[in-house]
Amino acid sequence: MLTLLEDKIETPLGPLWIICDEQFQLRAVEWEEHSNRMIELLNIHYRANGYIRVHSNNPGGLCTLMQDYFDGNLSVIDTLPTATAGTAFQREVWSALRAIPCGQITSYGQLAAQLGRPGAARAVGAANGANPVSIVVPCHRVIGSSGALTGYAGGVTRKEWLLRHEGYFLL
Repeated sequence: MLTLLEDKIETPLGPLWIICDEQFQLRAVEWEEHSNRMIELLNIHYRANGYIRVHSNNPGGLCTLMQDYFDGNLSVIDTLPTATAGTAFQREVWSALRAIPCGQITSYGQLAAQLGRPGAARAVGAANGANPVSIVVPCHRVIGSSGALTGYAGGVTRKEWLLRHEGYFLL
């Protein structure tokens, strides 16, 4: 049985759940009003082997580190460990997301081409949308080929705020 430690922080964009395992590897980071989505993803990935969620104050210091990100220490998210379930393709996409430098963006098509699958922009978008570790696995750094801010589960307003926070200035 997997034990998941959870806490919540207040951010400029609203309350944010931080969920990790007992080794303090992030398993989920999600906005409070999307907690149903978070529970759905946790169930998809961990219900078969069983898991429990336990409240823990600032588990592994992860809440403090996430707050540091919102306070302007942007590079801190590059140091946070993650342990996500998902298909091999999803994990490949999520790994590629972590390689997008802060303050930069890419498109779904560019990311698909980078992964050696130039026709798989929609599949990349689906994997991006199934990302359980928001912000740390920076799915907000992926935009539509037209430059549109599409596809962020937390909402376009948050996506825009995160990109501006990271130094990407939208036209």
